Amino acid sequence: MLQLSPHSDKSAPGGSPNGPQSGHQSGQTDDDAIVRFASAGKRFAAPDGGAEFVALEDIDLAVSEGSITGIIGRSGAGKSTLIRMVNGLERPSSGRVVVDGIDVAAMDERKMRTLRRSVGMIFQHFNLLSSRTAYANVALPLEIAGVSKAEIAKRVTPLLDLVGIADKRDRYPAEMSGGQKQRVGIARALATNPKVLLSDEATSALDPETTRSVLALLKQVNRELGLTVLLITHEMQVVREIADHVAVLDRGRIVEKGDTYSVFARPQHPVTRTFLEGVTGVRLPAFVTEKMTSEPEPGAEAVVKIVFTGPTATDPILAEIGKTLATDVNILAGAVDEIAGKPYGTLVVALDQAALAPAQALIEERGLTSEVLGYVR
Repeated sequence: MLQLSPHSDKSAPGGSPNGPQSGHQSGQTDDDAIVRFASAGKRFAAPDGGAEFVALEDIDLAVSEGSITGIIGRSGAGKSTLIRMVNGLERPSSGRVVVDGIDVAAMDERKMRTLRRSVGMIFQHFNLLSSRTAYANVALPLEIAGVSKAEIAKRVTPLLDLVGIADKRDRYPAEMSGGQKQRVGIARALATNPKVLLSDEATSALDPETTRSVLALLKQVNRELGLTVLLITHEMQVVREIADHVAVLDRGRIVEKGDTYSVFARPQHPVTRTFLEGVTGVRLPAFVTEKMTSEPEPGAEAVVKIVFTGPTATDPILAEIGKTLATDVNILAGAVDEIAGKPYGTLVVALDQAALAPAQALIEERGLTSEVLGYVR
């Protein structure tokens, strides 16, 4: 029987106010946070004695127990430093990082070792020992902790089964695929029965199909064990697939945060919009963009982007516009998808300039948003 007990039977909470960066509802508060950054910062001394390098500054973030939270940012934004402060590999230069009620900066080495057993970590390049089998790699942290062989067997065997590689227990890393090696890494991270699982670009080295299977496994682990997952990535697709909440990091600061659906559906910061272009955006065909102007012209139609979100996302708004305003609506581009299990869509349409204002008013009445992209003949 698997010797991992669920840490929480709560579903991911939602609906609490977020910080000032984004204006979104974050669903995460200090009251239910298992990881909390409070005005946390990290500076590194320059090797030549020059000015300090500021890696992180004024980080405020609450990670709810039992949630999956994604930290998105470009290379060099400070993501790895942030996640390393959770397991004490880095200590904050200012502010506080609190994990399960304990201030990381105030821990001595003995307490730090205890903390690291309650915070598991999976890595981009797996970090498996080539001389050890899958079973032995998963057993390693338990051996270091002084657990008996009998107890190790009780934990490792069910873990290999949980991550779907029980038949690979005696295989060495060189004999396994990237996805299989990452599953070993996940099992190893779970061996000490952690409360928090950190994922450091865990899918970046994997192909798309393997990435989907690993993300499905992380969702399963989160759901079945009540494990809090904090993942860093530069891939918005990864965040969209599994995260309840997201924070966008840029140049060492959080520029936007909130529940995943709100951030994806209505991004506030230019950095977030840039990240989302390839995930939620639509691309206009060249025959439209080549003729489009920024100012209205006689005989030109308005090009309007409509974003479908919320409870009215599936309503037939185009049909309603056409019927109510007695005008034609031509679809130029579009995409329909879901984010965090909720419907989301974007359509770019062309309509008569005379119908533009009343059409936008009707769109707003239905709880949707619109934006005029330009004008085209």
